[in-house]
Amino acid sequence: MSEMIRLTLPDGSVREMPRGTTGGDVARAIGPGLAKAALAAKVDGEVIDLERPIERDAALALVTVKDEADALELVRHDFAHILAEAVQNLFPGTQITFGPATEDGFYYDLAPVRPFTEEDLPTIEEEMRRIIRADQPLRREVWDRDALIARWNEMGETFKAQWAAELPAGDEISVYWSGDKWFDMCRGPHLASTGKLDPQAFKLTRVSGAYWRGDQKNAMLSRVYGTAWLNKKQLDAHLHMLEEAAKRDHRKLGQEMDLFHLQQEAHGSVFWHPKGYLIWRALEAYMRRAIDGAGYREVKTPQVMDARQWEQSGHWGKYRENMFVIPDEVPNVEDEGPIVSEDADWMALKPMNCPAHVLIFRQGIKSYRDLPLRLYENGCCHRNEPHGALHGLMRVRQFTQDDAHIFCREDQIVEEVRAFCALADRIYKDFGFTYAIKLALRPEKRFGSDEVWDKAEAELRAAVAAAGLDTPEYGWEELPGEGAFYAPKLEWHLTDAIGRTWQVGTIQSDRVLPDRLDASYVGEDGERHRPVMLHRAIFGSYERFIGILIEHFAGKLPMWLAPVQAVVATIVSDADGYASEVVEKLRAAGLRAEADVRNEKINYKVREHSLAKVPHLLVVGKREAEEGTVAVRTLGEERQKVMPLEEAIAWLQGEATAPDMR
Repeated sequence: MSEMIRLTLPDGSVREMPRGTTGGDVARAIGPGLAKAALAAKVDGEVIDLERPIERDAALALVTVKDEADALELVRHDFAHILAEAVQNLFPGTQITFGPATEDGFYYDLAPVRPFTEEDLPTIEEEMRRIIRADQPLRREVWDRDALIARWNEMGETFKAQWAAELPAGDEISVYWSGDKWFDMCRGPHLASTGKLDPQAFKLTRVSGAYWRGDQKNAMLSRVYGTAWLNKKQLDAHLHMLEEAAKRDHRKLGQEMDLFHLQQEAHGSVFWHPKGYLIWRALEAYMRRAIDGAGYREVKTPQVMDARQWEQSGHWGKYRENMFVIPDEVPNVEDEGPIVSEDADWMALKPMNCPAHVLIFRQGIKSYRDLPLRLYENGCCHRNEPHGALHGLMRVRQFTQDDAHIFCREDQIVEEVRAFCALADRIYKDFGFTYAIKLALRPEKRFGSDEVWDKAEAELRAAVAAAGLDTPEYGWEELPGEGAFYAPKLEWHLTDAIGRTWQVGTIQSDRVLPDRLDASYVGEDGERHRPVMLHRAIFGSYERFIGILIEHFAGKLPMWLAPVQAVVATIVSDADGYASEVVEKLRAAGLRAEADVRNEKINYKVREHSLAKVPHLLVVGKREAEEGTVAVRTLGEERQKVMPLEEAIAWLQGEATAPDMR
């Protein structure tokens, strides 16, 4: 075996190095600047410790802060370990369990002598900073499993011992030392030392309870959350975003604007108030115009379907735990027998609309000339989401999708997906969103052969290219393993006003469901063929999209969506009659208008309607009544504009016109 290995660098150059060399060795050979900047090594795409030996020929890249995704994963993992070390330094007797990096930080589950509180966080933060400033080396060791279990038990770390015992016998397990006194069981990778972290780039945010291994039958632990970044500037930007997000919280604004509420009597379902439902109706009308113009046919399907249908479609086996299931026979309340008989047939509330749309497609014989057939439904669905996962409008149990399924021939797929990409692009831009488009590829557990998946994924790539969206401008990216169990999918990730992303729209190329549910059409050759079924949505769900809009616009919705578009407010009671006349004319012009003739000062009325996010306040007094004018105060603007009533109505009509009708 040669004592030298060949390492291919990102620029294509090759370095011959002794077997067992490390990424750190290569960085030092290139120059002191890179040696200082390097955080880890990436060997054949896998991130490893900077000082871990490399034993084979490989592609090598050195990870620095410029590789932000990899760098953030590394530092967040390190912050989690330092949190656990700090807690055990401060609170002897605390047991450690595990602590992963998260989307914007980290957490660690701990078994303390007493539960932690928010008041403990500043003290823990200061100890974490002390550990970071001590610049303790982070050193990897490999232990025999049984020896490590014995060590954990000796230390009183029963959770770690239990976890290690679940690993295969004879396995070697890696641990990481922080300095020479504290270690944790971990796969890694980690930075070379704690001093590589910025001590001002993290903040502990909250404490909550968490069950060991997520099972409520197990011990209750304290979960400490933190957010972590590469530097203080990034941290400050994130904390500012969190403050802004709190101000924009759709649950808070929904209450202030009297749009909706949620309560335990229908947990996970929304009670829409008149103003909130006006927003819904405006969106529904907008979407109907869009799908009518794109050649869709609207349908309506049942809420409850036989379990055998869901079994045939594959959802019963793959999705059963998320479905609301009911027997088709309701027992007599006086019957003392079992609530549900053993031979009862089962029904389920639909968690999605696709199987029902296949049943519509199967009615009558379809010809190749009938395709593509685009079936659309504002389909109400129910999914049994976990109680703890529910979140306002963003995660609910009852929701309505702007759902459609396009049944098409093989030769029509790319064009249909391209046309959908163009439709989604126009709609998102109408709402002022930018977006990234991503391709979610086959998951490990799936229906269909590799050949079918190869073809479906290639078709989606071709369609995005035809639409001109497979570019960095649109954030084009492929996501291995994240497709549905029956199809790959394109995903649209919107960016809101404060930089958060929301996955909303999708289109999926499915050959599995038409086959399982026996959908067919007669081809030009007179033989029966399977259609391809494109599952697609743009809003995703009305509930979630409205929640996103509320937060994106901070409640200041575009005038065409605002539930109340104008309020006519009087300064003096002498103008009450004129205010009523103005409201009548506004309503006759198609505007949603109300009058405020209460005996309150005008400044009070302005504040109240500003809080309710009314786009325009038309102030009228004795002079306006005499001159036939209105003083228009626009939300967010300091100055008011005085104009003749008819001119104001024409201007407001233009402002209130939906973007697709201008």
